Amino acid sequence: METVLGIKGTDYVILASDTMKAKSVMWLDDDKSKIYRLTDYSIMSAVGDGGDCLQFSDFIARNLDLYKVTNGYDLTFRGTVHFIRNNLSAYLRSNARYQVSLLVAGFDPCNGPELFYIDQLGNTVPTRFGGHGTGINFCTAILEEFYKPQMDKMAAYNLIQKCVLEIQKRIVINLRNFDVFMISKEGITKLSPINQQSLRARMMGSHPPVKG
Repeated sequence: METVLGIKGTDYVILASDTMKAKSVMWLDDDKSKIYRLTDYSIMSAVGDGGDCLQFSDFIARNLDLYKVTNGYDLTFRGTVHFIRNNLSAYLRSNARYQVSLLVAGFDPCNGPELFYIDQLGNTVPTRFGGHGTGINFCTAILEEFYKPQMDKMAAYNLIQKCVLEIQKRIVINLRNFDVFMISKEGITKLSPINQQSLRARMMGSHPPVKG
C-alpha cells in the first residue's frame, strides 16, 4: 500500500513518500520515513520489502560516505545513480536479491536537477515525474494532466497534494501522512508534510507554508 512520488522542475526536484509501516493488514507505525539522504545534493526514496529497503539504502549511503572520506569529495549524481543501479542489478544474480523500487533525485552543478526511476530489476530511466507503489496507479493521470516543465515549487507542491488527496480517496488503507523533501542548488530541504490537517487547510483555502 506504500507510495512514493517525484516531480522535477526547472531548478528543483521534489520527492514525497508516505510514512506508514504495515505488516499484512496490521498498521504498525505512522512515522517511518522512506526517503534517505545519500549526499548533500542527492536523496533516494525506496519502497518494497521493509527490511530490504532499510538494508539496501543503508548500504548505498555508507558506501557513498566512504567514497567521500576516501577521495575528499562526493561522487557525482550520475555516478551515484550508476552505483545504485549496478549494485541492484548485481544482487539479482545472487541469493540476496533486494525487493526494492527507487526514485533517486539530485542536483548537479552542470546538469541541474535530475530525477531517475529505478525498478526492482535495475532498469533505470531519467524522468520528469513518476512514482512507485499502489498510489501511483491513481496519480499517473493527474501528473500527466497537470505537470508543466516550467511550474514553480509551490505549483509542484500543490500537485503532490492533489495526488495525495486522490490516494486517500481511492485506497482502502489510508496513507495518512506524507513526508516531502526538495533538493535544489541550496541542498536538501524538508517541506511541510502533507496530511489530513494540511489537506483540510487546502480545502478551506488557506495553504500551509511550503517550508517545514
